[in-house]
Amino acid sequence: MGRSRRTIPEELLLLALDPTTGTTAQPQSLDLGLAGAQLVELALAGRIAPDGDRIAVVMPRPTGDPTLDSALELLRRRGSPVRAVHWIGGPRLGLRQTYLSHLERCGMVHAVEGQMCGVLPTTRYQATETAISREIRARLDNAIRTGVPPDPRTAALAALAHAVGLGKHLYPGNEGRSSRSRLRDLIRHDPMGGLVAHAVMDVQNGVAAPPRRPSAPGSAAGAGHGPTRQPAGRATEPSGVPVQPRHGRGSMARVGAR
Repeated sequence: MGRSRRTIPEELLLLALDPTTGTTAQPQSLDLGLAGAQLVELALAGRIAPDGDRIAVVMPRPTGDPTLDSALELLRRRGSPVRAVHWIGGPRLGLRQTYLSHLERCGMVHAVEGQMCGVLPTTRYQATETAISREIRARLDNAIRTGVPPDPRTAALAALAHAVGLGKHLYPGNEGRSSRSRLRDLIRHDPMGGLVAHAVMDVQNGVAAPPRRPSAPGSAAGAGHGPTRQPAGRATEPSGVPVQPRHGRGSMARVGAR
């Protein structure tokens, strides 16, 4: 069943899970947030550290968490520090489903199979450890209400929740406006969380493009004869940052859980 220690990606996903519909709020930006949350968790574990606006691996030893260790190994293979915005903007197919399946194995959520329009299969998720979800929400509420600087994990979680747009989900309507504003302000209490949260927002706004790879001499791109042609089916923002697929195979399970 549930554990006393949960990772920030797990907590972010539990915050986004709607207890009524069994779907996640902000499904497209949540993929980016989960990728960012992995960076924060690896930093808290002492495996990576910020280097300006870049992320550097400082200890490649595995954490014991398969999903985090996969991200750590990919970072290690880069060989040099990578900009947070480029890492988060890379393909992250199936990250939500990976974490939903993990939470199901841990007994924190329960998959409910169904059909849409009586034909299309759907999978929705209901939290089974509701006390855990309440505790996570209470930490955010307390930080917002008291104004006391939160611990680094809560500060990073708040920063990521704001970055992916969960403020309106957690604190809806006009009555939640001041809480949403204070949630945004919590971003300043954790440097790593702030760096990652801003990178998530930059990717969504299309303001940072990954570096172009050198083109072969005489090629159209290298000679400045126009933009490089993108592979079929790979949409991009004008800046060149890959857009997260809306309905990829590895996105939320099947149709309903978005």
